[in-house]
Amino acid sequence: MDDSINELLPGMRRLGLGRRRQTATDMTYGAGYTESSGDVRSFPPTGMPARNAYQLIHDSLRFDGDPALNCATFLTTWMEPEAERLIVENLGKNRVDIDEYEQTERIHRRCLAHLHDLWHGAEGEKPTGTVVVGSSEGIMLGGLAMKWRWRARRQAAGKDASRPNIVFAANAQVALEKTARYFDMEARLVPVSAESRFCLDVERAAAMIDENTVGMFVILGSTYTGHYENVAEMSRRLDRLHADAGHDVPIHVDGASGAFVAPFAQPRLEWDFRVPRVASISTSGHKFGLTYPGIGWVLWRAPEYLPDGLTFELSYLGGVEKTFTLNFSHPSCFLLAQYYQFLRYGRTGYARIMNACMYHARLLSVAIEATGIYACVSDIHRPRGCLGYSEESRLAASRLFADAAQAAERTSGTDPSVNEPFNDGLPEVAFCFTDWFRHKHPTASQDVVSTLLRVRGWIVPNYPLPPDAADIHVMRVVIKEASSEDYVNRLVRDLLWATQTMLDMHRQDVAEALGHPLAPSTSTSGLAHEIAASNRASMDDAQKHSHWNGLLKRIGELHAADKDKGKHPKMELQNNGTHKSFYQKSC
Repeated sequence: MDDSINELLPGMRRLGLGRRRQTATDMTYGAGYTESSGDVRSFPPTGMPARNAYQLIHDSLRFDGDPALNCATFLTTWMEPEAERLIVENLGKNRVDIDEYEQTERIHRRCLAHLHDLWHGAEGEKPTGTVVVGSSEGIMLGGLAMKWRWRARRQAAGKDASRPNIVFAANAQVALEKTARYFDMEARLVPVSAESRFCLDVERAAAMIDENTVGMFVILGSTYTGHYENVAEMSRRLDRLHADAGHDVPIHVDGASGAFVAPFAQPRLEWDFRVPRVASISTSGHKFGLTYPGIGWVLWRAPEYLPDGLTFELSYLGGVEKTFTLNFSHPSCFLLAQYYQFLRYGRTGYARIMNACMYHARLLSVAIEATGIYACVSDIHRPRGCLGYSEESRLAASRLFADAAQAAERTSGTDPSVNEPFNDGLPEVAFCFTDWFRHKHPTASQDVVSTLLRVRGWIVPNYPLPPDAADIHVMRVVIKEASSEDYVNRLVRDLLWATQTMLDMHRQDVAEALGHPLAPSTSTSGLAHEIAASNRASMDDAQKHSHWNGLLKRIGELHAADKDKGKHPKMELQNNGTHKSFYQKSC
């Protein structure tokens, strides 16, 4: 028996069935595979084992930022394990193969019906729309449909249709400008200003419209500051323009973020198909739709708002199915993940999440303004109708938030009335140095603060506002589903640390300035609420310095400038003196 086995072994080894000697390629590390082991510009000449390929890419991606701490992005960075399982199970499905994946197409139609209902589409009207790769594709389809309808009207009237233009504000996301450029339309950008809260100025927009205007893009949630542009007011102004000059101009709402926030957090706000001139709406499912990146939606008011020339017909179950996306292939997995979120949360779940996002964004806003160092350009924490930063508006926001926080404890978390006393907008906090702080520290840099926050893992961008306001730079924090109160507390603590370290660097070398780690015993529990409540009265310069000193002490960042003396130096407030006390470098 043993002899017969021995006779078989050579053949088994030739077939790869026997024991073989371990080689370098069996090892995860030490196999000699690196990204620089070949010319990365050329297609790899040979392959490598799966574990090596995986580990090579996995380790390389460690140098990316942490999505959970990426305050810059509006995109969803977390989903439940069950949703992730659905995504993995359906990665290989192409949504457009509707004959092969009939149930996926039925789910697609259900999602369109849900959004038609959410955005107050006409009852009994068949939903007209489609899933897209993202809101950028939806914007392009909405703009293209407006152009084709305008062109058809001009040609039917025997008029020139060679010079179309489209009007939108200068704070627009690049997809709006791409739409104009790619589809041969003149982009008429409406200048923004502090008076218009850095978004659409209705009267200036109306002045740019003429007979060649195919339509307008109105943004429900500026990426710069989170403000909603006033869709209803713009529609009324267009009605008057139509009556006076005959220009019949439709609106496409770019609801990339706001179309999933407003219906739940601000349901009384009229921005959707309740507004007569809204012809179409686009949104990103992968932002506040709570789905991973790769999905968006576009819907039209009624079938006649989507020109037939933009649609292509596919045979489907013995009938005819129309398709009108720019992209043909589209993964089913994110569509199914979107449907999962609709079923999982429903109206009450989405309302609870959006209310929580608004609450945490307001907490962060009030807390950072209470430092005296920062002023918010965003306005969601201020009393309704109170816009822009001033000491009076700061105090009013602080008092309102305290009252609203107490009222919120008595609600279920799903009641949108908690948002009624505040200005509408996205749960986004855009902020910059106060004028007082800039006057005291003319060399202070928000770029340095933004960079120092990276040391603690946070990604908080610092960027200029749109053209005509580009001299103002703001930092931005987008509050999302996974942003808890502890998240806000830690961000506030690290923002204080980064600001103080930035000031330290003006009088110390970098190594010394960064040599002040947080005390391990320092707790951040309740920190944002403490700071928000700590400054509810106007303060003079000396009080502002003392207040900042107290905040640093609270987070364990109080470091005397003259340690050898063992006592704090005398507070000196002169701006340009050669001697710099601790208080001067702090504030």
